[in-house]
This record gives sequence, C-alpha cells and structure tokens, in this order.
Amino acid sequence: MSVRVCFHDQCFDGACSAAVFARFYQECVDPRATVRYRGLMHRAGQLFDEDVFDSEENVIVDFKYSSSDRLTWWFDHHQSAFLTEADAEHFRRDKSGKKFYGPEFRSCTKFIAHIGATKFGFRSPDLEELIRWADLIDGAQYPDPQTAVEMRDPATQLTLVIEGTRSKGFVAGLIPELVSKSLPEIAALPEIRRAFEEHYSRHLRTVELIRTRAELHDGVVCLDVADQDAEGFSKFIPYYLFPTTVYSVALSRSHERTKIAVGSNPWHPAPKHANLASICERFGGGGHAKVAAISLPPADLERARDVARQIVAELCASLK
Repeated sequence: MSVRVCFHDQCFDGACSAAVFARFYQECVDPRATVRYRGLMHRAGQLFDEDVFDSEENVIVDFKYSSSDRLTWWFDHHQSAFLTEADAEHFRRDKSGKKFYGPEFRSCTKFIAHIGATKFGFRSPDLEELIRWADLIDGAQYPDPQTAVEMRDPATQLTLVIEGTRSKGFVAGLIPELVSKSLPEIAALPEIRRAFEEHYSRHLRTVELIRTRAELHDGVVCLDVADQDAEGFSKFIPYYLFPTTVYSVALSRSHERTKIAVGSNPWHPAPKHANLASICERFGGGGHAKVAAISLPPADLERARDVARQIVAELCASLK
C-alpha cells in the first residue's frame, strides 16, 4: 500500500503529527505500507495542487480539510479547519471513520495519538516525549518566555530548524528520524546541529531587529519586518522583549506570501477576549483563538499593512 501523508510544513507540530500518524498506520493498519511525505503551506488562493493526492491512501494532518474524493484520512485541530461551509458539510457527511476534527486539542500530534489509542488501540510509549513536546510547543505552554526564546532544549532547537529551513523537502526528509529517534538524538545529528547554529545566529539578530522595530500601542505590539528576510521568526520574541504586551501583530514577507501573524502573550494575566482566529478569518486567514495568521500574495504588501493596522486597532479596543 502506498500512503501519502500531507502535513503542515515548517511546523514542529505538523512534522510530529506526520510522524505519529505514520507509526500508527504501520502498526494498526498496514505494516508493509510505503509512506511518503509532502509539506503543505498556507498561501493565498488554492491550497491544494491537483496532483497532491497521488497514492492509494492520501492523508492530511494538521492542515485544512479537502473535500477531494481521493482524501482517505484527515486529522486537524484548528478552529479554521474548513475553507468553506461546503467543506464542513462534506466532513460532517463522511462515514469512513477515518476523518477526525479535534479543536479542543492544543496540538494535532496529541489529537492523533488520542484517536489512535481510543479508537484503534494504538500505543507508542517511545513517542511520548515527542507528543509531549509537540503539545507544549503548539499550545504555547512554555513556563516562561526565556524557555521559548533562548532555546536550550533539544525540542526548541529542532523547532527553530524546522521553522527556519526553507529547502524544499527538508522537513519531509526529517520525519522518518522523528519516528525512529529521540529528540536529543535528532538535535545532535551533525546536519541538524549545523543548521541550528546557523539559524540561531539569525534568530539572535532577529531579536535585536524586533527590539528596534516593534511599536507598543496600549498593550499591543505591532512590528513590520516585511523588508527583511525574517519570515518564520519565533512568535514569542515580542513577549520576551516586551513583557507588558498582551497581543502582537507582525508583518513579514517571503517569495511565497505576505504574512500577518497575530498572537497573544500566554504569560500576561490580562483577560484575552479577542478570538484571533475569528478576526483573521474575516481577511481570509485563520488558526486558533489565541494565535492565528493571514497569508496574502507577496505583492499585496500595502493591503497587508492596512489589514494589520485594522487588527491592531481592534485588539487595542478589546483591552479597554
């Protein structure tokens, strides 16, 4: 059996989700299956290319739903999991028993492990560390911003490498390691160590860039680094630098998209009533209630700046 696992690319939870699903599939469905991986990115316009589902079994984890008849398995936990109401209705009508939605879960990795255990008898004690860290990282459950930004743990170091490496197929090639090795073992691999040192040096420069660029407005940090090669920077840097921040709105740009990242400070005690996914959905984006994003075409920079200003104003108003 050939299996194509599509996952949220350049995302630690996306990569871990693919790893846990692959182990589940080979242990509970078909031990002889050949599993291949393909990373998917949020972008303006069509998310799924026509040839994405090219195997006997086609899987999506930690990414939006597709109503394609060729999609056989699906797991996601984002509030904004469905591009259209028609997709949501298609999911609700599905009777395959292979498509699962768990918005109450902080990570898709833990959701897959839970479904595998409760519905299929899947057990994976050697993956417990991977599942725990995916849940901590995707759910922003770090004990403090220093743990998130200073990156002293193998899992946080690997997250930086996964989020920062743009080589096509890099994360897909790393997933078999996540299935078979511990996080410290993977972080110690020479190619991973070299990549981390390179990305960490850039990370430290980005910290200083954000220190000089960020503007704090009534509890909301706004920063624009669209003129820099800074997409994929740690979303926790604003809270590390400006602890009084409640929300952050960050604008960045790459060859693929202009991105508006919207987040909330998990360490600030202020009540956070704004649903960031709902706000971003109005502009074609989505995500979670506490962290979300919008992807626009690379050329739409001025529109993105206008949208960012609108979101900053709305979040400032929500704190008054």
